[in-house]
Amino acid sequence: MASARFGNSVRLARALFIFVSAMGAVHSLATEPIVVEYARGRNKVAIQLWQDAEDQLKKGNVPAAHRSVEASIRSDPTLYPALYTRAKVYIKENKWALALQDCSNALHQDPTFIEAALARADINSHLGRYAESIKEVDHVVSIRPRLDGLARALSQRAWFRLTCPDPAFRDPKQALKDATTACKLLQWRDEDMIDTLAVACAQTGDFDAAVRYEMQALGTKGITSDETKIYQQHLASFKAHRAPGIR
Repeated sequence: MASARFGNSVRLARALFIFVSAMGAVHSLATEPIVVEYARGRNKVAIQLWQDAEDQLKKGNVPAAHRSVEASIRSDPTLYPALYTRAKVYIKENKWALALQDCSNALHQDPTFIEAALARADINSHLGRYAESIKEVDHVVSIRPRLDGLARALSQRAWFRLTCPDPAFRDPKQALKDATTACKLLQWRDEDMIDTLAVACAQTGDFDAAVRYEMQALGTKGITSDETKIYQQHLASFKAHRAPGIR
């Protein structure tokens, strides 16, 4: 099984796209929403359908999200955030090749769209294309995107280095560095990144720190029930001086 954390990393975006009527490009700072600016006259129907799909996907209604995003793309094939949303739908449907294609097409329209790049890296990891996956994440880190994007890329690289099924790609010490930096960049507010750091501590033999960080992840505001279950399992492993297995 590949190491991608699709339960959380494809929330990739906690980021929110907002369309405004002005000329411009993707930009954002820290944990602020991503702002995608377009010229006046942009297809408002396509935008609304795409936003509907995002809302439906968030609520777990994958079939409705699929219908909405397909309608959005038919209405405006150049609306590249909709391609990313459809990729997330395809991931939910286990249609990995189609998800990969949509991420690539979105990046063709906007090479700076790091959410699509990180999703493509996760998809490649799931498909066993580990060299391609880590190359993409390394590239995102190297271009130094806005802080939240950099944090996600570092955390994703850390998780890959901790859990890749191919031991040639695993590097717990580098993962520890990346996970620590990611947590600092987001001021210790992201439970998933803190959990990754806890796993890195365990894999490098520091179980006391692993327990401490896992408790911190469990206490993060907004944690979901699924996350709570996973983190409690991790915590039990750390207390028993065991690092969680690859999943």
